[in-house]
Amino acid sequence: MSNRDTFVQSSRPPPVTIATSQEIRDRGSIFVAGVYRATNVEDVKAAVRYHKDVVHAGKEVYEISAWRCMVLKSGRTGLGGPDDFELRTGYDDGGEQWAGGKVLKIMQTEGIIDAVVIVSRWFGGTLLGPARFKHIETCASEICRKFMKIEEVEECIQTLATLDDLLATLRQELNPSTGGTSSETAGNKDGTPSTSRQRSTVTNKPRDYGGMRDTLDLTRARRLIHAKESAIKSVKTLIARQG
Repeated sequence: MSNRDTFVQSSRPPPVTIATSQEIRDRGSIFVAGVYRATNVEDVKAAVRYHKDVVHAGKEVYEISAWRCMVLKSGRTGLGGPDDFELRTGYDDGGEQWAGGKVLKIMQTEGIIDAVVIVSRWFGGTLLGPARFKHIETCASEICRKFMKIEEVEECIQTLATLDDLLATLRQELNPSTGGTSSETAGNKDGTPSTSRQRSTVTNKPRDYGGMRDTLDLTRARRLIHAKESAIKSVKTLIARQG
């Protein structure tokens, strides 16, 4: 059975590449980085194997990897807070001597945790000397910055979903007879309360923020969070006036 078939038939979902860097080409060699989420060493091994045996199946390529995972200490439950966890790090040169440690250093500098970065290099037949390490570090730096931005956007999406739930609860408290759907409190598209006093029927559907994962527009995400927080403050003020 091929490695690809092993992943397809496994009961566990295959690893997912979170992001890919731009390619760097130099005298026939190609460098490109990818990043996977990994919360333990088993995740790291699965990602590296998947990247090599499925993503780059049948290709002659150096797979340089490094990882940093915050794992639960032996005998700990996690209820004891940060002291229950320890940082596990490691790297694999993947055929490119001394390269893995350089990728790990980039991850440390960028503060990447719970991820494995894989820089792939196709050898073009010409020795590049020290330039190859510069290319590897450039790809690693780019993918680390992308990963951090993706993580920030995900946090914003989670925050927005929490704020939406709170806002819906407050609107229900403000207008229980209408399900919190008066135009006065239902709000505009940006989450701020409407100024109209006219009653209307509004369906409180969960907002879909999935598009932010494609655009990675942190500015818009933060602006929406601010708008939601302002709306919550306004509705709380109206509730206080009713009391």
